[in-house]
Amino acid sequence: MKLILTQEVDGLGAPGDVVDVKPGYGRNYLVPRGEALVWTRGGEKTVESIKAARGARAVRDRDHAVEVKASLEGSTVDLPVRAGAGGRLFGAVTTGDIASAIGTASGEKIDKRTIVLGNPIKSLGHHTVGVRLHEEVSATVTLSVVPA
Repeated sequence: MKLILTQEVDGLGAPGDVVDVKPGYGRNYLVPRGEALVWTRGGEKTVESIKAARGARAVRDRDHAVEVKASLEGSTVDLPVRAGAGGRLFGAVTTGDIASAIGTASGEKIDKRTIVLGNPIKSLGHHTVGVRLHEEVSATVTLSVVPA
């Protein structure tokens, strides 16, 4: 089954890629979750538009990604959140919250889909978060979750 990816899928491809997967995986998992569209002959325009949107969101080139990585890894990003007694949060810190905190701290616009969390952040303190800036460049950011 041929599909056009609309989001990055680990181990499969990036947005705009045309991939061939087993029918059950595509029909039952990728398409219902909105991560892929069924490939058609007229799908070339869709592929081009997805790649254009991806290029607009992405950090432009590898050199710029290395500069952003140096600025991100050299600092600690503070993220104020609502917390109860004992340091437990009301809910969890989302990738959108992290992206906006990194954006205000560094001045660089980071897409929330490029943030990699190992486990959900549900407590105050220092946490490490991965950010994929480019296909070849990843940064590790120290996130300090503090009570608001």
